[in-house]
Amino acid sequence: MAKGTASRVVQQYPGVSKTTLILTVALFLVVFHNFTFLQRFIETYDGMDDLWLRLVSIAIIHGCVLTLMLSLLGFSRLLKPLVIALLLISSITAYFVDTYKVIISSEMINNTLETDSAEIHDLLGLRLIAYLLLLGALPSLLVYNIRIRRDSLGRDLKKRLVLASVSLITAVIIIYSSGDFYASFFRLHKLVRYYANPTTLLYSLGKYTNSRLEGVEPKTLTTIGSDATIPASDPHNELVVLVIGETARADHFSLNGYQRETNPLLSRENLVSFTQVSSCGTSTAVSLPCMFSFSERKNYDEKIAAHTENILDVLQRAGVQILWRDNNSGGAKGIANRVEFQDLRKPEINPVCDPECRDEGMLTGLDTWLAQHQDKDILIVMHQMGSHGPAYFKRYPSEFEKFTPTCRSNQLNDCTREAVVNTYDNTILYTDYFLSRVIAWLKAQSAQYQTSMLYMSDHGESLGELGIYLHGIPYALAPAAQTHVPAILWSAEQNTDIDLVATKQTASEPFSHDNLFHTLLGLFEVKSEIYQRDKDMVSFAHSYP
Repeated sequence: MAKGTASRVVQQYPGVSKTTLILTVALFLVVFHNFTFLQRFIETYDGMDDLWLRLVSIAIIHGCVLTLMLSLLGFSRLLKPLVIALLLISSITAYFVDTYKVIISSEMINNTLETDSAEIHDLLGLRLIAYLLLLGALPSLLVYNIRIRRDSLGRDLKKRLVLASVSLITAVIIIYSSGDFYASFFRLHKLVRYYANPTTLLYSLGKYTNSRLEGVEPKTLTTIGSDATIPASDPHNELVVLVIGETARADHFSLNGYQRETNPLLSRENLVSFTQVSSCGTSTAVSLPCMFSFSERKNYDEKIAAHTENILDVLQRAGVQILWRDNNSGGAKGIANRVEFQDLRKPEINPVCDPECRDEGMLTGLDTWLAQHQDKDILIVMHQMGSHGPAYFKRYPSEFEKFTPTCRSNQLNDCTREAVVNTYDNTILYTDYFLSRVIAWLKAQSAQYQTSMLYMSDHGESLGELGIYLHGIPYALAPAAQTHVPAILWSAEQNTDIDLVATKQTASEPFSHDNLFHTLLGLFEVKSEIYQRDKDMVSFAHSYP
């Protein structure tokens, strides 16, 4: 009886129009999925007399944009799936934007798609589930079960075009009526509008998809530095360890003046810390390929770089034996495709796992490998897990928990900023230990090789400044915390090629990832037309190439 009554109620229920559904969903998205966007807007214009009027107007404009999009794309039976997909993906976006204040750019989408299971696990939590359920799944279930009144194809098209036109006209009128205000807002406050959800997400998805489609056709690998050679007259073999740091920021290294002693071991070494180094990007997916590329940041194109040789190819052609050891969750981003590669993220390969595999495990077995490649110039690249967030507490063994209290959670905004910074600084302390171990190993090889270590981080990290965490902010808007990275050069005293005294005199000059390519060529004394001495960070005791 009850079932029959319910069935009759459903049959008698006239349902809602597409217009009502579209307007309701747009309103729901603006109000419940845009807390950070509206909060940032209020903070930006705090103190303005008509702040609340401006806030309502920007919310209406955002709602008009969403209504316009849903009206144009909501064909017949497509509307429900479109709305449900939008609610689900927007709820996840809202979680990351509200929790970490990140911007969902095309680079961030690329990073996300290249993330491994361990890194995904670090990002999960009860709050994400709550966002997904309350802002995504439950509204989607309601939309799925709701009955939509059906119109003829012509009538449906007419209604949607009218709704789209009204939305567009409304937005234009609001913007035009306050032209000076909105001209200033759109021009000067890009960071604020990048928090608009899901419009920024959809724009970034389109940009990412377009970049992937443009690169689907197989292309021939472009050769660079085909003339690269190492002079036969060079009597010494080089052994260089290049350590690629992860998420390290220069201003948290005591070598660079940070008030805390985060580099107690490195401070005992005769080395050079370059204090003004800028990254190529604000994410590993961008910075890592860029820093190994011949192109500079200003003209770097990831699609071109993917089909062009990098510095490893040039060095290998010149006769350098190369080994890439990786302990990073994101891998080598294709850079090491043509050199020997070893994945150190597995306990069966890396003996230093507890259970996370530690960076120091990348030193395991190097003596054996080196013995198999004698009488050659050697480059060993070590890609750290370093200070990868948000689970900073997982990035170091317990004995390195010097700064307390710590944040033992991936929900950084649930911890005090002091705890977040303490935990992050402990990761830098462990990196200090790891680099000192690298130097100790190189010292043991100095009788046979001219040994050097070059350390450079891929990008920095925001630790709650202005409420922003992690990284990935578009470069033009990124704070210095995400682009100012540490770089360190150590060389054995027996290495008479490098003039450390002269190099220290230039340590405070502005450098960037653009300099890595030419610095590596210089360290191996490679002769090539592509080598640019003025971009080499190292001063040498003699002139070459």
